[in-house]
Amino acid sequence: MGKVIAVCTSDVRGIQKHNIHEAKLVEGFGIEADAHGGNWHRQVSLLSYDRIKEFNAKGADVKDGAFGENIVVEGYDFKSLPIGTLFRCNDVILELTQIGKECHSHCEIFKKMGDCIMPREGVFTRVLHGGVIKEGDEMTCYLPQ
Repeated sequence: MGKVIAVCTSDVRGIQKHNIHEAKLVEGFGIEADAHGGNWHRQVSLLSYDRIKEFNAKGADVKDGAFGENIVVEGYDFKSLPIGTLFRCNDVILELTQIGKECHSHCEIFKKMGDCIMPREGVFTRVLHGGVIKEGDEMTCYLPQ
């Protein structure tokens, strides 16, 4: 079981997100008012709190949302889970659709550290059922049949 550490959004794409602590997720869209919402397979991004801690131990000092992630969760190594994995948090159900992403232009984190974990550690989901997620909520995962 995982624990939600942060819930982050941004108004426009290509910038760091900010922790808003709680958000409404809309079925088939993503997080209400987030720039990455829409009818596509990358509606909500997840990143492991454990991987962020490891990265910060190297001197990165990144804050929640700095990698462009929507939801930071403690207790899961997301990149090790198969496509189709389902995540449930309260009424929200997310389906894992993509692991990692191509980094087209190196972000500020990469420029500072020579590395960025989002392209290999971040995962993307679509919202199958909406609801509210907030910091401290429990998240469970169900592997595909």
